[in-house]
Amino acid sequence: MVQMLTRRCLRIAITACFAGGLALSGCGSSADGVPSAHSVTLSVWHYYDGRLSDAMEQLIAEFNENVGSKDGIIVNIVSVTDSKEQERILETIARDDPGSPELPDLVTAYPFVALELQQAGLLAALDGYVSPETLAKYVPEFIDEGRLPDGKLYSFPVAKSTESLFVNRTLFSRFSEATGVSMETLSTFEGLAKTALRYYEWTDLQTPDIPNDGKSFFTPDSWFNLAQVQTAQLGSQFVGEDSLKISDETFQRVWDFAVPPALQGAYAIGEGYSSVYARTGEVITTIGSTAGVTYYGDSVTYPDNTQETIEWDVLPYPVLVGGQKVALQRGAGFVVRKSDPRREQAAVKFLEWLTQPEQNLRFVRSTGYLPVTKEAFGQRMAAEIDITTDPQIKRLLIVATDMFKEYKFIVNPNQANLSQLETSYQSALKKAMLDGRAEIVSGAKLAEVDNAKRAAFEA
Repeated sequence: MVQMLTRRCLRIAITACFAGGLALSGCGSSADGVPSAHSVTLSVWHYYDGRLSDAMEQLIAEFNENVGSKDGIIVNIVSVTDSKEQERILETIARDDPGSPELPDLVTAYPFVALELQQAGLLAALDGYVSPETLAKYVPEFIDEGRLPDGKLYSFPVAKSTESLFVNRTLFSRFSEATGVSMETLSTFEGLAKTALRYYEWTDLQTPDIPNDGKSFFTPDSWFNLAQVQTAQLGSQFVGEDSLKISDETFQRVWDFAVPPALQGAYAIGEGYSSVYARTGEVITTIGSTAGVTYYGDSVTYPDNTQETIEWDVLPYPVLVGGQKVALQRGAGFVVRKSDPRREQAAVKFLEWLTQPEQNLRFVRSTGYLPVTKEAFGQRMAAEIDITTDPQIKRLLIVATDMFKEYKFIVNPNQANLSQLETSYQSALKKAMLDGRAEIVSGAKLAEVDNAKRAAFEA
């Protein structure tokens, strides 16, 4: 089983007004460069890594040297970690656990985590700091996601993403040439499942003396996200206030896509991001965040340590037959710690600067994230795609922008128990898949195993 990517946790400090020759008179600092009593120093946590982390550091340095220098605002990145670890820490802060750290002035947080922090009285509402005219410049869906149940804006959008289907074109082409299966079959979930079973059979037949050694075709980043979107495609809602809707006919469609093919070996079941499975050749298709495109790389390293150069295709999110084009809107926003009006205003000033089209496009450039203003996302995206030199990024941006024109987007519900519901669902579903697969390999009949697992899961 492939393990989740090792967590990277580092600490960075970026101080203001350090550029050579920069005049300090307007920087809110004393003559020796030490922040004065009139400056505001804002601490920042985020979960970005790689290119996005580098871009954030550069932009913060630029803000500090220019706007911050003039207005007496200093922005310091004091913690960078992966999203799951940051989520865990923020939850300890919301609960006021002993030993939990102080909430920083600015931190990336998904809406359901922001809700926990807001309910604990830790977040500032941002509506009073951002004019209606300014808010009107942003993509409305991105702003709406940052509003919590009381209707106020707590999470400010900085970079957004969606989910798409990634296909190892190199390996798929070999499979296609041998079987006649077309990539067009992957536009529906039913076609994806059928193709996954065909791929398992094809690879299994290559070693006829070794039974049950076919290769898996597919895995998603999140089976929970998959269930939410598929349910929405059928016009229903998966997540209830206190429980998940797993007993109706709609969920039967979700189950039929996920479990029977997994029992037959067509899907990879385990922990970690789908890109990890893709980079080792354990699967050749995945569903994951467009922001994860850079993790797929341009090669596959097989279990015997041989390596092969490959190319990736990016396809729109599949749709259940008869369903609507629906996908998930992703990407955390920045929330602001409740402190005093001066600090809160300074934090919002930085966020507004960071999301202006010029800065925002620089921030998301060469990644699978999308900018958040109407100007950057709409008017300037075509030009951005034209100048993109990375063919994989170019394909992804074309697909993502087309999806935002054609698809309806849902967001994770803003409820504090979402993480617990997600964890319990994925744990139970994977257990049903893994246990059922072992029974099939031992000779049990597919229909009997599937029915038994379905009954146990619903109970």
